[in-house]
Amino acid sequence: MRIAVAATPAVAIPTLDALLASEHELVSVITKADAPAGRGRTLQSSPVSDWAGSNKVKVFKPESKEDLGELVKGLDLVVTIGYGLLIPAEILKIPRHGFINLHFSLLPRWRGAAPVQRAIEAGDSITGVTVFQLDAGMDTGPIYQSAQIPLPSTTTSEDLFNILAKLGVDPVIKTLDQISRGVEPSAQSTDGVTRANKLSKEEGRIDWNSDAESILRKIRAFDPNPGAWSQFRGQVLKINKARLSNESAPTAALRSKEKSIFVGTSTSALELLEVTPAGKAQMLATAWANGARLSANDLLQ
Repeated sequence: MRIAVAATPAVAIPTLDALLASEHELVSVITKADAPAGRGRTLQSSPVSDWAGSNKVKVFKPESKEDLGELVKGLDLVVTIGYGLLIPAEILKIPRHGFINLHFSLLPRWRGAAPVQRAIEAGDSITGVTVFQLDAGMDTGPIYQSAQIPLPSTTTSEDLFNILAKLGVDPVIKTLDQISRGVEPSAQSTDGVTRANKLSKEEGRIDWNSDAESILRKIRAFDPNPGAWSQFRGQVLKINKARLSNESAPTAALRSKEKSIFVGTSTSALELLEVTPAGKAQMLATAWANGARLSANDLLQ
């Protein structure tokens, strides 16, 4: 089949590598336009755009739905992986076999923009990937393939994205085989639907009145972006890594003990491991605490 991939983030690269090596023709890559990044706000191409350049695959960055429609004419199929733009229903019908999507959850659980983060935040015990036919709904199309794995309790969003990116390769290749043989996808269940809403910076603010396990899940889910954070002496303090402990402390109170830094929750205290103070780089929590010269009255708010 003549295939294009519409994708933006680096998690698409394992599948791109597999498609390039497959019997199918990878005609082109479609990705979002270059975007400002870093303190200098210089334009930066997407990881998928960089991959296409390195592998001599045509890359397009359409600026309108009309441009996108022209790019998919004459194709048998388009595979989308975190493309980041809504594709109009009329364009989904242009390729011979339409569009399929590699989604990082076990649909119908966690339909939406942030399935990886929401699964971690909710404390799910399993997760996985789903390959489904795109339709006009939000991740509602019929399913071709899925694969599941246990979700370790120590996994961060960044870790899980990398794991699922590799896990998704085989289901995509199997889906292409199904489509080539005329096998139809199965209707997606409407039982157990949950919504994986996009994360916001404000939502990352930690409520220290919550229990330690819930807070720790939020820290892991929001790492690295947009980050879980609190305020220390009126400035933002991002909490990058922490772990459960048997220590106790008043809610939100900071305590130093045996070269470790703890903060109180509604249950046991959390040990802070790595933090990012306002205007500074990520550092060990002990190094931050030494510089801050903690007092007995210091709180995270």
